[in-house]
Amino acid sequence: MNRQTVFFTFTVFLLLGLILSSLVSAETVEDSFKKMFPRHRFDLIRESEIKGAYEVIKGTDIGLFFPEPGYLVVGDFAMIDRDGKNVAEKKRNEFFLAKTRTLPLDKALKIGSGKNTVIEITDPDCPYCRRAAAFFEKRSDVTKYVFFLPLPYNKDAENKIKYIFCAGDKAKAYYEAMQGKLDNRKYEACSRQDAVDLLKTHKDITTGLGISGTPSFIINNSTVVVGADFKKMEEALKNK
Repeated sequence: MNRQTVFFTFTVFLLLGLILSSLVSAETVEDSFKKMFPRHRFDLIRESEIKGAYEVIKGTDIGLFFPEPGYLVVGDFAMIDRDGKNVAEKKRNEFFLAKTRTLPLDKALKIGSGKNTVIEITDPDCPYCRRAAAFFEKRSDVTKYVFFLPLPYNKDAENKIKYIFCAGDKAKAYYEAMQGKLDNRKYEACSRQDAVDLLKTHKDITTGLGISGTPSFIINNSTVVVGADFKKMEEALKNK
């Protein structure tokens, strides 16, 4: 075997080794994660902009996995770039907005006919939800699509939601509930199966978004507002 043949053979094996090595490393990131954090579920693991780190995505949550030394960063952490912007928050919002674009709006309670589109996730017994409802009630430039998420500690929330679903004028019933008019008033609890089924649908939709608290808003498919942040709402509505 001459030198050229040896060199060619060595080069081929070296390239094959590098290819196989890269394939194995790509395949074993998820395996390594499963071994280190067997109880932590994920939808996707992908490389991040940070050298040696991988983004771990579950729903709208994002974490950072460092195979070496085996760390996982989770929770509402901040990742600030050189311009002072929170990159982690931006990514979370991108994932969240991507999910909201496929929401079945025909299942939501539609209120208004304005040029601004607002998807609202709310609970009729949540004080901040009521303040936000009062904010939007004053505006004629908004079309709201309301999804309900009754919080477990608001014991009468589900009955109020079903009252809204069963009402002839659902928008009026919504404002009755959000203005507290049902709090000390005896109203007929609705047990119609279609209302029960729709409430379950709303719960499934909102929890599928990864939401566990209220209120939350998606304004014009581009801005996520958590809580009754009226300043942020105003800015989002002006940008239309």
